[in-house]
Amino acid sequence: MYGYKLLAECLWNQYRLKLNHKKSYRLCKALDILQPQRQKRFKHPRKLPENRVITGPNQLWQMDIKYGYVAGRDRHFFVLSIIDVFTRVIVGYYRGSSCEAKHVCQTLWRAISSHSKAQDELPVVRTDNGPQFVSHLFGDMCESWEITHERIPPRTPDLNAFIESFHSLLERDVFGKEEFSTFEEAYAAVDQYMDFYNNRRMHTSLRKMPPVKFSEWVMSLDDRSKFFWPRKNVK
Repeated sequence: MYGYKLLAECLWNQYRLKLNHKKSYRLCKALDILQPQRQKRFKHPRKLPENRVITGPNQLWQMDIKYGYVAGRDRHFFVLSIIDVFTRVIVGYYRGSSCEAKHVCQTLWRAISSHSKAQDELPVVRTDNGPQFVSHLFGDMCESWEITHERIPPRTPDLNAFIESFHSLLERDVFGKEEFSTFEEAYAAVDQYMDFYNNRRMHTSLRKMPPVKFSEWVMSLDDRSKFFWPRKNVK
């Protein structure tokens, strides 16, 4: 027995009766001949975000993908960014003409290798439900390295607010101001902005320091309990 899409194709081949897939679905439903829907089975079930008080670096990272546009090629490119919620440092990023699960895994692993010490507990990683993040490859990596991977529910970007805010800045300060002729121009602009954001852009919530400088200041404190710095109740 065919599904509704192939039934529409059969009607066209045999009777030259043209139905789009929506009308074919409605007719099959009215006749009660729809095939049962296959249930999706996820190898790695979604873990919803928890309410967390973040008190230091490398406790919670948020990750997301942003689209850019190369006018000279009439094509889009991708920017994958990972932000540390406490320090606001972009701990890792990737830019390319495609963004697959393998690129996400490679970028996350480089960020962990650069920012986490061997004895430290690995950060919780929070994403949306993009295909790269629900892939078997990314799930297998998180499971293998015992990384807690949280996925926000659909239509709740506020639960990934820090990386969403950063990407809105990237859109405003770079993509909204420049028109790129080549991929190389676009990648160079992204690289320059990442360096500016991490090392020179001051944040009022970080004692008017750039993210990297704030991170270094926090790590240099002998007794952090004597000082005040942002504590974020993040869900």
